[in-house]
Amino acid sequence: MADVRISDGTLIVEIEGLDKLWALKSRLEIPLGNVRGATVDPGIVKEPKGLRAPGAHIPGVITAGTFHIDGERVFWDVRDPARAVVIELADERYARLVVQVDDPRDTVTRIEQAIPRTV
Repeated sequence: MADVRISDGTLIVEIEGLDKLWALKSRLEIPLGNVRGATVDPGIVKEPKGLRAPGAHIPGVITAGTFHIDGERVFWDVRDPARAVVIELADERYARLVVQVDDPRDTVTRIEQAIPRTV
């Protein structure tokens, strides 16, 4: 599971517990200017993941780590699909972050409200 918070114009994703071991990451920091949006998407776990490198994928148990698909790098940390949030990024190492959070709707709302919008 991940703790997602916003501080000083930065989206901080802190990987918790043993998921750090499976994902081989403990923290990601993304400038809010590079965050395109966030959505609640429990169905994403059914989509192809691509090549795992490095990380873990045990269907129905955990998907964690870095996956490569269609020329993009995607970070995963999901055990419970019902709590999956997809965070779209631009100009970052990862094209997307797919993470499990305690409250998906609240997390998406906080991210969407924090993203700088140009008119």
